[in-house]
Amino acid sequence: MSDEFDMSGKVVLVTGGSRGLGYEMAKAFARHGADVIITSRKAEACREVAAEIEAMGRRALAYPCHVGHWDELPGLVEAAYDAFGRVDVLVNNAGIAPTAPSSIQLTEDLFDKTVGVNFKGPFRLSALVAERMVEAGGGVIINVSSMAAARPSSVYPVYSGAKAALNIMTQCHALEFGPKVRVNAIQCGPFWTDIAKSWREEADKNSTGALRRIGRPEEIATTALYLASDRSSFTTGAVLQLDGGTF
Repeated sequence: MSDEFDMSGKVVLVTGGSRGLGYEMAKAFARHGADVIITSRKAEACREVAAEIEAMGRRALAYPCHVGHWDELPGLVEAAYDAFGRVDVLVNNAGIAPTAPSSIQLTEDLFDKTVGVNFKGPFRLSALVAERMVEAGGGVIINVSSMAAARPSSVYPVYSGAKAALNIMTQCHALEFGPKVRVNAIQCGPFWTDIAKSWREEADKNSTGALRRIGRPEEIATTALYLASDRSSFTTGAVLQLDGGTF
């Protein structure tokens, strides 16, 4: 049987790729034949994941970068193209969700960091990579959003706002970079990852979603593979809900 999600010959750049959902997606792309660029803030963590991917027989590049820092992103893009000559798929996965006791107590620094990582970084990186994708004849951008974008909460208003901005940016970029580049978002609910160790069991047991559980890493991996592959060739500007039916 042929691989429905064959990524042979493709190069995938995953931000926040050293842990959590980014790590799971990076490994999934490699299993299906892609070479992978791993970026996150911690150099050693990037190198460890790159070594795992190379052990799978694929090429990998570890490049530490803070995606919330505008001026660091051109260096990441240059390193990716110097190493591989192309980027076929960009996964804007890096995100942070800090909270403060109240909006009045939220500092400007924390506000800027939250917006920077969740919205400003994906905007800038998409702009830099999509321009080259258009010149090369095509590509795919996948933004990892959150159900917080659609569910108001008093706990994380800035995070919700940044992810809501990411959703509309997804549609704006689908128009701007189409028809050659497809841009979609995965709007995630809670997932069973290493990052969620402190709360995943309780959330899984007490889930009120239609499936009565939280997501498993392979479920975002297959969704990302679908959006990255030609099997989703008529899908762009979509914000795909992946939260187990949490309404």
